[in-house]
Amino acid sequence: MRPGRRAVYNRAILIAVEESEVRMTQTVHNFINGQWVPAQSGETFPSYNPATAALLAQAAKSGPADVAAAVEAARSAYKNWRLTPAPRRGEILFKVAQVLTERKEELSRLMTQEMGKILSEARGDVQEAIDMAYYMGGEGRRLLGYTAPVEMPNKFGMAIRDSAGVVALVTPWNFPVAVPSWKMLPALVAGNAVVWKPSEETPAMSAAFVQVFADAGLPPGVLNLVLGAGDVGAALVEHPAVRVVSFTGSTTTGLKVYSGAAAQGKKVSLEMGGKNAIIVLDDANLDLAVQAITWSAFGTTGQRCTATSRLIVQRGIKSKLLDALVAKGRSLKVGDGLDEAIDVGPLVNEKALAKVEHYVQVGKGEGARALIGGVRIEAPGYFYQPTLLDNVSPEMVVAREEIFGPVLSIIEVADLDQAIEINNSVIYGLSSSIFTENVNAAFRAIRDLATGIVYINHGTTGAEIQFPFGGTRGTGNGMREAGQTALDSFTEWKSVYVDFSGRLQRAQIDTDAVLGEL
Repeated sequence: MRPGRRAVYNRAILIAVEESEVRMTQTVHNFINGQWVPAQSGETFPSYNPATAALLAQAAKSGPADVAAAVEAARSAYKNWRLTPAPRRGEILFKVAQVLTERKEELSRLMTQEMGKILSEARGDVQEAIDMAYYMGGEGRRLLGYTAPVEMPNKFGMAIRDSAGVVALVTPWNFPVAVPSWKMLPALVAGNAVVWKPSEETPAMSAAFVQVFADAGLPPGVLNLVLGAGDVGAALVEHPAVRVVSFTGSTTTGLKVYSGAAAQGKKVSLEMGGKNAIIVLDDANLDLAVQAITWSAFGTTGQRCTATSRLIVQRGIKSKLLDALVAKGRSLKVGDGLDEAIDVGPLVNEKALAKVEHYVQVGKGEGARALIGGVRIEAPGYFYQPTLLDNVSPEMVVAREEIFGPVLSIIEVADLDQAIEINNSVIYGLSSSIFTENVNAAFRAIRDLATGIVYINHGTTGAEIQFPFGGTRGTGNGMREAGQTALDSFTEWKSVYVDFSGRLQRAQIDTDAVLGEL
């Protein structure tokens, strides 16, 4: 091997790292019962680098037979994993955190090449999984239940968490390590076995992430990876042995998952779309707002469920704010995310690029005006200029539908009341933000913004793993990820009553007699 070149080997893939290049030299397989295996059909599908449109990897194109094999492996492994003491399960997750830390740079570079986000953001993606692994590892020594007084003498009562069984995870490409970690780690520490179907846009990244768990000592079959398209996810949802389904993706697909799983009485956790807004009042700190808006709207090329796609700005500060945003937007460098000087990477594929183009044209047709951007960048990859759309009204399509790209729609308002009303008028309810120096306005926003996450003087992105993550209305179904609430998706409550009287007691207290004595 030439000087300056190093290789990272595992049983799934061989990654050769040379300068800024990561080149796959082997097909990425499924991981079932602790073994890397091809799809039973022998078919594969390609994964491309969105910055160059070059082939990055070939991946197993799975079908129902592969799903059945993975579920059976998980069901078999679950029998022993659920009996493994929770502190021991937590120790394995601590080891996962350590291995992730050791491989952070290799994983980050692979992520940038497979889905496009800039390298600094990819490192943050991996770091979030590291944080979650340590956090959920600690839950191995908690998994808190509770005790409460009971009605009868010489009797004890408690409620404890129990594992659910086989869990199916269906995750997107935009956070190929962080989002799976929010689901996988609480599911595992709670004693469940997992079958994971990641996005077909990130098979190599997913395989590298699964290898971390294998190398950390997770027993075979406890975590299984099945690669492929939407039919693989549908087969998982429909499989009768799967007891919990956790999904992150579009609202349209999520609702199909919900209805399909509900028909079998399964527990479902949904994290779906967003149409997040930042409100800027006249008294806002302008510099702080500009930095936060730019990062929230154009970071990850706008491909976050928490990305800011609406800027609701009070009339008095609008002119100064837009001047500053235009200047900042024009300074952003767009290109291959492996270059540390780049601010905005590519969209994930041609379909995503065409979708952004379509929405911008619809917006212009409705009367919106592009202050900057509004066109694709002619290059081998899938690049679109960061775009600011002014003259947007709340009724426009670009103000109501999720675009999932670097497009920010600007809506002018007279006051806080109108701003809150417009913020809450869309079908989604994930994240919202307000910039103000007025503490009364800030607390009114906390109370009245109808979203699962509210930021004060901060952008709409940047959630931390120790707090619940999720949204209301069209964004979710009431479940939450991260924090201790993440365990609710992957556990069942079991109430336990212990009678230590040594004799048969009456089934109930004679309430009338008791009240008569008072």
